[in-house]
Amino acid sequence: MKITGFLLLSFLLFALSSASFPEAVHATDPAAVLDVFGSELTAGASYFIGAASNDFAVTATSPIICNSDVFLSPMSNGLPVTFSPVVTSDNSVIHEDSYLNVDFVAPTCRMAGVTTILYINKMEFRAIVRGFAVTTGGVDQMNRFKITKYGGDNGLYQLSYCPDSESSCDLLGNVVNRLAVSSVPFPVVFVPSTAPQLEYKMM
Repeated sequence: MKITGFLLLSFLLFALSSASFPEAVHATDPAAVLDVFGSELTAGASYFIGAASNDFAVTATSPIICNSDVFLSPMSNGLPVTFSPVVTSDNSVIHEDSYLNVDFVAPTCRMAGVTTILYINKMEFRAIVRGFAVTTGGVDQMNRFKITKYGGDNGLYQLSYCPDSESSCDLLGNVVNRLAVSSVPFPVVFVPSTAPQLEYKMM
């Protein structure tokens, strides 16, 4: 009886502390990804994925997405993307190191089954990048990406591709101005699409 009473008391104390200090329960949640203004990225909002060192941004080979390669062009020609967590949460904040779908905000190709979701076709080796390039036509929930810190606490991030069919992630870099698998990470920032004329220099 003494042991049972002790366990019950311990449970009640934990419940009370969790109710009084909810932030303590979530203290280990991954940090939120921040845009260039220091605001949290949110699911469904549109952003440019910008190169950290200049005013280039991620875009596609065609504004009407049809199995288009993903490459870098001046910010004025960039295409915004939205981020969608694979595992839904009780808020819309995008967290570091969580699985995401990345989707261009652009018209979908009329070809059957083609989407604006980014992915890598591991069956298609690209000679120009000496490996595998990011393209469009991915499947929701399956073709996952991660956003993690680049270096220290400098406001920069890097992207990885983490397909549902594999246990590890592929680091993405800038290869011949294309987003592709690379051993050298590509530092990026996130610019709200409502501020396309923003000039930034992070490095």
